[in-house]
Amino acid sequence: MITSGKGAIPLYMQIREFLIAKISKGDWLPGDPIPSEMNLSQELGVSQGTVRKAVTELVEYNVLRRKQGRGTFVSNHDSQRALFHFFHIVDDKEQKVMPDSKVLRCHRKHASRSETLKLQLEDRADIIRIERVRTLSSSPTMIETIILPGHLFKDWDELDSSNLPNMLYELYEKQYGITIHSAEERLRAVAASKHDASHLNLEPGTPLLEIERVALTLNKSPVELRISRCNTRKHHYENTIL
Repeated sequence: MITSGKGAIPLYMQIREFLIAKISKGDWLPGDPIPSEMNLSQELGVSQGTVRKAVTELVEYNVLRRKQGRGTFVSNHDSQRALFHFFHIVDDKEQKVMPDSKVLRCHRKHASRSETLKLQLEDRADIIRIERVRTLSSSPTMIETIILPGHLFKDWDELDSSNLPNMLYELYEKQYGITIHSAEERLRAVAASKHDASHLNLEPGTPLLEIERVALTLNKSPVELRISRCNTRKHHYENTIL
């Protein structure tokens, strides 16, 4: 319900939340076109300029994507979006390239206390734990642990874990209808364990950059916990704050 008057939430923000709700409920799926700004303005009883302001904000946040001459679409994941929006490791020449990935292990277990809190799960909930090594410029550079809520990925065991796609966000979206829209990251310096070192061709104790990321859906539900440990001898973390 769109309301106006003294004390009401600004109209464009109400339109924005209306659009977000439609996407979150699955009324509009990734890749689908949304109604034109004119049609939305008529449906909601507001000006076209108000609708445009709401749509423009969602485009800026990568929730929607405008295509010249075709309209506005719900954003979906492809390798380029995953690389440039969510992957922040570059080489010392400031080049960002798609890493190769090799899965070391994939299994189900009960969530730890920390995993339960970060993914907002019930105690001892079922999770899927994936461990993989990522190679940049022909050198193993990152070791990752990825934790997924088991109830969201029920048939994961039917997948060939040795042949998982490089960019998992595309798989989440296409096979499970789960679209990652944002993420929260924490960074700290850690020392390489013997396990880390053996897979990254380093000495135990070598400094690594640890990136802990919780990936979120449009309605801010956590759907992935990812811990990446990166050798920064030839690479570094880069992020642009707008």
